[in-house]
Amino acid sequence: MNTPPGTGSSGVLRLRERPNSPHRGKRRPGLNALGLLFGALMAFPIYWMLLTAFRPAEEIHADPPRFWPDHLTLEHFRRALGTPTFWANVRASVLIGAGTVAVSLLIGTLAAFALARFAFAGRKALVMVILGVQMIPLAGLIIPVYLLLSDAGLTDSLPGVILTYLVFVLPFTVWLLRGFVAAVPVELEEAAMTDGCTRLGAFRRVVLPLLAPGLVATSLYALVQAWNEYVLAYVLLSSNDKQPLSIWLVSFQTGFGTDYGGLMAGATLTALPVAGFFALVQRRLAAGLATGAVKG
Repeated sequence: MNTPPGTGSSGVLRLRERPNSPHRGKRRPGLNALGLLFGALMAFPIYWMLLTAFRPAEEIHADPPRFWPDHLTLEHFRRALGTPTFWANVRASVLIGAGTVAVSLLIGTLAAFALARFAFAGRKALVMVILGVQMIPLAGLIIPVYLLLSDAGLTDSLPGVILTYLVFVLPFTVWLLRGFVAAVPVELEEAAMTDGCTRLGAFRRVVLPLLAPGLVATSLYALVQAWNEYVLAYVLLSSNDKQPLSIWLVSFQTGFGTDYGGLMAGATLTALPVAGFFALVQRRLAAGLATGAVKG
C-alpha cells in the first residue's frame, strides 16, 4: 500500500524539522544588546560604590561628576578600618549571621522533613501559617517583638536578635527545603531501613546528602537576611559594640554631613563576606533553586 510522503510504515505522520526562522538570527543581537544594557544598569550602582570608595575626597563632589578617577587612594578604607568599634561590629555580624544560618537550617530541615514525609493532623494548616508569616509586614511587628524580648530579658543581646531573625527566615527555609525532601524518592529511605538503618540513620545517610543544594540555597538566603537587616537590629541593640555592620555604616553620617568616601568604603567591606560566599556556592545555589522550584 502506498503511503503518503512524510509518513512511516505505520502510517503515522512524521514531524519534519522546521527550518530556522529567517528572523531568528536577526532577533538575537537585539536581545543580547538589551541584556547587556540591563546588566550594565544593574551593575552601575556597584561600580559607583567602588569608584567612590577608591577615589580622593576632592573628586567625589566634582561637578560634573567623573566616571573614572584620576587617582586612586586607600585613605577611605584606612579611616573605615580605624573606627573604634569596627572589629566589634564585625564580630557581632558574624555571630548573628552564623547563628541565624545554623539554627534555621537545623530546625528548618527537620520541619521540612516532617511536612514532606509524615501525615499528621493540621499539616495543611501549618503550611498555610508558614506562608502567612511571610506576608506580615516587618514594621507591624517591631513593637510586639521588642516588648516580648524585654519581658524575657533578651533586649540588647545577640541571642535575642538571632531568635527574632528566625521568625522571618524559618518560614522560607521550611518551604524551600520541603520541596527538596519531597523530590527525594521515599524508596531510598525504605531501602536503607531494610538494610538495618533507623529512620534517623536513613535521614542522615540518604536524605541529608541529597539536600546539599537546598541547604546551600537556604543558607545563603538566611545569611543575606541576617547580614543586611537594619531596622530590628537598630531597635533591639543599643550597645555600640553589639551592633552589626549595617548599623555601623550609619556612623559615617554626622551633624556636619555625610562622609561618602568612608561610607562607600565601609559598604564595600560589608559586602565582601556575602559576595565571597556567593562566589563559592553559586553553582550549587543555581542548582538548588532550580530543583526546589520543580516540586513543592
